[in-house]
Amino acid sequence: MNGNQFGRLFRFTTFGESHGEAMGCTVSGCPAGVEISEADIQHELDRRKPGQSMITTSRGEPDKVSVKSGTLEGYTTGTPIGMVIGNKDARSGKYEPFVTAPRPSHGDYTYSAKFGTRNWGGGGRSSARETVNWVAAGAIAKQVLRQSDHDVRVKAHVNQIGDIEAPDVTFEEVLEHTEDNEVRCAHPGTAEEMRDAIDRYQQEGDSIGGSVYFECRGVPRGLGAPRFDSLPARLGRALFAIPATTAVEYGLGRDARSVRGIDRNEDWEFDDGTREEVVSEEGDPVPVGNDHGGLQGGITTGEPIYGEVSWHAPVSIPKSQGTVDWATDERKEAKVVGRHDPSLPPRAVPVVEAMLRVTVLDFMLLGGRINPDRLDDRPGEYDTAYHPESPQNDPDDAETETRTIDRDE
Repeated sequence: MNGNQFGRLFRFTTFGESHGEAMGCTVSGCPAGVEISEADIQHELDRRKPGQSMITTSRGEPDKVSVKSGTLEGYTTGTPIGMVIGNKDARSGKYEPFVTAPRPSHGDYTYSAKFGTRNWGGGGRSSARETVNWVAAGAIAKQVLRQSDHDVRVKAHVNQIGDIEAPDVTFEEVLEHTEDNEVRCAHPGTAEEMRDAIDRYQQEGDSIGGSVYFECRGVPRGLGAPRFDSLPARLGRALFAIPATTAVEYGLGRDARSVRGIDRNEDWEFDDGTREEVVSEEGDPVPVGNDHGGLQGGITTGEPIYGEVSWHAPVSIPKSQGTVDWATDERKEAKVVGRHDPSLPPRAVPVVEAMLRVTVLDFMLLGGRINPDRLDDRPGEYDTAYHPESPQNDPDDAETETRTIDRDE
């Protein structure tokens, strides 16, 4: 199976199935000298893990990460970072009825048709559980961006569940309020309505779709390229990879269909130093507005990158549905009873943020904005604060030793 890698310089490769022994990923291309701990990664994983509330799956996974390589004494070494997250609460028995009778609207049949086999427990490789690896990689990208010379800030929130849509909120409100409620909506009043709606669908044995608004500030201008290496194209690929994604929009998004050119086009002016959200110097040309979502010609403008990701309703529901069993040639009634999310956006927020970070960081490394070898950007310098210290004395029983024969005073 191909398609298990993402990124060009900052690249992660993932492995694992929903009900296998473990999930995991290897991150290559992380610069040396980034201060990081398992706690930094665990913080992001805890935001995504199941069982957080009554509106998420009850699967009891601690999602505890174990870093196996690529760090020394709390700093990255520039070598591949290997991470493993164990599966502790897999219950495959509930999936046995669907081994040869595919669940409606899942990847069961397409996987079997492609490979002639599949890991059927929990959906195997097609399960959204695989995104735990992406969040782990995103946690590393977050620390690289945070400790770099660039003030890149990423945040997302749930802006719609079903037909309940949150009013526009500021970036500061998204930063401050998104984590205040189970729905992860930055508008408290709408969050309550969304929570009630999700509860209602869950009690009816049904599910509901929704969307997540995202924003990324502090991204320098000039990242990306026209055509296939455009930043919106590669970011779209990252976000569409999230299971159940149905649409990705930037700026005006689909509303641009009904806007005349003269109204969407944005005049240029000189930066007067008052627009703190724009990465530019006073006197630089900047667009008057940002309906383009921080992207023009596939390249960043220095203004906030913003947009929206939409998901369809989760397809695992206990309502009666129809399927066929190719092993017995029987029509069957399917009821997908188990531990499933009634709506995806609340747990998708940290996944969206992770994919934003890994994509932006990859472009910043490719564009030379961050040194791909070392975060301190001091090529050739070996005496660093993060280099391991030499022991003062060799152990008495050491088979090898160094002996001081001269000392520069």
